[in-house]
Amino acid sequence: MDPDLLDLLRRVDTPTVCNAIEVAQGRRGFDGFTRGTVICTEPDAGAIVGYARTASLSAIAPPTEPAEVIRARRMDYYRHMAEAPKPAVAVVEDLDYPNAIGAYWGEINTTIHKGFGLSGTLTNGVVRDLGDLPSGYPVIAGSVGPSHGFVHLRSVGEPVRVFGMQVADGDLIHADRHGALVVPAEVVPVLGDAIRKLLETERLVLDPARAEGFDFAAFEAAWTAFEKART
Repeated sequence: MDPDLLDLLRRVDTPTVCNAIEVAQGRRGFDGFTRGTVICTEPDAGAIVGYARTASLSAIAPPTEPAEVIRARRMDYYRHMAEAPKPAVAVVEDLDYPNAIGAYWGEINTTIHKGFGLSGTLTNGVVRDLGDLPSGYPVIAGSVGPSHGFVHLRSVGEPVRVFGMQVADGDLIHADRHGALVVPAEVVPVLGDAIRKLLETERLVLDPARAEGFDFAAFEAAWTAFEKART
């Protein structure tokens, strides 16, 4: 990824990127984002940005496959994460959602993933060990819980669905305390310019609204300029 684009994406929030994608596409209707409320373990941290490394798991019941199959898949999973092109984000679907009970994401696992150089985790599953997670590795999850249940991996590198959002291995992810999105590949070359245009356009309203003496007349003038800039 272009270093300047990566730096810009890390400095803006996910709603801004949602809007900028529509600027880049020239229309409303972008729908490659999560639905519902998420839990973010570092809400004041910058955005998680990176290429998805996907997997799925379950924890409600013990695995039915032989122990050696489960063990081999676990090692395949960690190899998949360790060898991820950077920047990378772990995107893991909990197949038990919305009744997920097993916290795969605790102190040990987050520390391992941070050590591998990943930027963070997006999961509809469970997180725990909130006071002991490593700093600088946000986890965006569906719930908080105390137990790991019978957690075991079910797939590695296959497409997943997290909070209603389809993710393929290698998709570019942008995520923060608001949720997450998949950046369409075709907008990546122009996304930086779209973000900068969006921020510049928003200032046409924000700057007057923050100034002394702002009233309806000032709003009307600012909004007219704002609408003109958007067309």
